[in-house]
Amino acid sequence: MLLSQACHRGHDAFPGFADSLFPPGPDHPSDSGDAAAEAGAEPPFEWSDEEIVLLHWRLLQEIERLTDPATPLEEKLDTLRWVFTERHKEDRPFSFVRCLHVVGCSPLSPIAYCGLVDAEVLRDHIRAGLHHWLGATLQRYPLWVREAIAQRPEWVESQLLRNPQWLNEQVLQVRLQGDLFA
Repeated sequence: MLLSQACHRGHDAFPGFADSLFPPGPDHPSDSGDAAAEAGAEPPFEWSDEEIVLLHWRLLQEIERLTDPATPLEEKLDTLRWVFTERHKEDRPFSFVRCLHVVGCSPLSPIAYCGLVDAEVLRDHIRAGLHHWLGATLQRYPLWVREAIAQRPEWVESQLLRNPQWLNEQVLQVRLQGDLFA
């Protein structure tokens, strides 16, 4: 499903989106160059509005990688955690919902203006394909890995959170040493 298929028509463009994403904090100097010059450091890098929108778009493009069987399992799980994050985190900069809002409403977006995008419509589409997409990725792993994931998914996820290469290391270790329990 394309992002534009989830758009709601008839909404006004979202003016000043960059200001709403990154409002200056209480300790933010009004002239950022002066504070940096006084400290002898380089001034902070300034992102243009277009670059910010493109970064939001790039994050949304990660969703397409869910459909690719060659995408590593950890990357898919990371993308899914981002898409299905807790509701209280949806207003944070670069959250899934915020990315949909910026890309859907900005006149600087790389896609045609479509207005507000219903995040739940996209989440439902992802849920519908998830079994197939994860299954295709898991087929690339040995049977013992698929069984471990099916029997103890939380444990496998915790290992991957601790070390994203954990699964690859385990597969390589069994390949080199052989299965001690076979």
